Amino acid sequence: MSFYVTTPIYYVNAAPHLGHAYTSIACDVLARHARAAGEDTFFLTGTDEHGEPVVLAAERDGISPRELVDTNSERFRALSDLLELSNDFFIRTTDAGHITRVQAILQRVHDSGHVYRGTYEGWYCPRCADFKSESEIGPENTCPIHHIPLRWESEENWFFRLSTFQEPLERLFDERPDFVLPRHAYNEARSFLAQGLQDVSLSRAKLSWGVPVPWEPDHVFYVWFDALLNYVTALGYAREGEDLTARFWPATFHVIGKDILKFHTIYWPALLMAAELAVPRHVFVHGFLLSPHDGELEKMSKSRGNVLDPFAIIEEFGPDALRHYLFREVTFGADGPVSLEGFRSRYDTELANEYGNLASRTLNMLERYCEGRVAAVALDSELAGDFAGLGARVDELLARAELSAALEEIWQRVRRLNRYVEERAPWQLAKQPERAAELERVLASLAEGLRLVTVLLHPFLPGKSVELLDALGRPELGAREFAGEGWGGPVSAIAPLFPK
Repeated sequence: MSFYVTTPIYYVNAAPHLGHAYTSIACDVLARHARAAGEDTFFLTGTDEHGEPVVLAAERDGISPRELVDTNSERFRALSDLLELSNDFFIRTTDAGHITRVQAILQRVHDSGHVYRGTYEGWYCPRCADFKSESEIGPENTCPIHHIPLRWESEENWFFRLSTFQEPLERLFDERPDFVLPRHAYNEARSFLAQGLQDVSLSRAKLSWGVPVPWEPDHVFYVWFDALLNYVTALGYAREGEDLTARFWPATFHVIGKDILKFHTIYWPALLMAAELAVPRHVFVHGFLLSPHDGELEKMSKSRGNVLDPFAIIEEFGPDALRHYLFREVTFGADGPVSLEGFRSRYDTELANEYGNLASRTLNMLERYCEGRVAAVALDSELAGDFAGLGARVDELLARAELSAALEEIWQRVRRLNRYVEERAPWQLAKQPERAAELERVLASLAEGLRLVTVLLHPFLPGKSVELLDALGRPELGAREFAGEGWGGPVSAIAPLFPK
């Protein structure tokens, strides 16, 4: 089976921050795990570049929308490189390949009778690029996400008959309870559906920065419909001369933040049904990273000035440390606070002391007591029992995108290996020549445990894991369970993985 994972495409009206890195790293973890498991994998990320918020941001900066999107799209691409993402394609919604495919798909929706001309009036948030229903309006007629006043909009445009998909969507949610994950996000989407669906604007007549509507070229498509289609359109032109749609669609996971749940769990499957395309297998909705703003913990947001700069963190500590911290500090799928203080604490206690020190001690003891080799001997059955089924358990959790739970399973074994060192005390065994065979077995078992946790940590720590596996002389990622015998090969020393 193929594995296709996507980030939301990031809006380019501002520079990237830690929240963007969070979603991207999550998708990269899933993609790297799938590849290591031998699945045919495609990982997509990119930037959303049309719509009114881009126009407004460009006006504030005194530049054209094209200049703004070109500059900020490169910032997101630079963050992807810095995070060492393994994405297979970076889409921009200003790509000609995307635009022509959006027009073709939505022309098909039009020709099937799912759109009509009408007039829309309602409260609109220019930063969300979204009309708000009564239940979505915050105190004093504000946007509950951006905390800015909503404005009343009235314009003639084309509508998508979302209401006709009420029953098909209800069936989808009934038949596939894992369509939206985790469960609380499923319940939220189902609650929105239960309110009854209203038809929604498909086009905008007052904007020129967008994808032109082919049957009415003085309109552009409403930015959300343009953006959502990226998940399909990218497969059509990501490889020159090859259409990957049949190979990878439907997507295995769309990973999104909860602020765009409505669009991805209601509008998106309805649009796919209208276009006669399969709906994705899962939409995983993660929570917000929270940081202080006016004395309260709030969603990290550029507009509120409470963002942590991922570029600065990576420059000081490296990308692997950031990747580890995000899924240890905040349970993936829930809201949670992040801070530089918490980051430094996790770095010192877990990466430097527990994992990094374990690696150094193991390699040093193999060099000192076993001539730099892992002995080809039967391994400790007690330790093997502590690792039994670990690979399968991690597979099971990541199949549901439970990244934090999977990382916790692995980290429990990192701590078990540290306890094993103290229990077996190889330095004491080395003083007793008659126990040389026991010493070989202990260190070979320790090395195998270290190899296994490092293989399973590879999706989270792709840089440091490769460095350590190379030092162990076992670079392959496919052996995902505890072996019965040491591999009988040399190891080499390395510098501390996570220096304090």
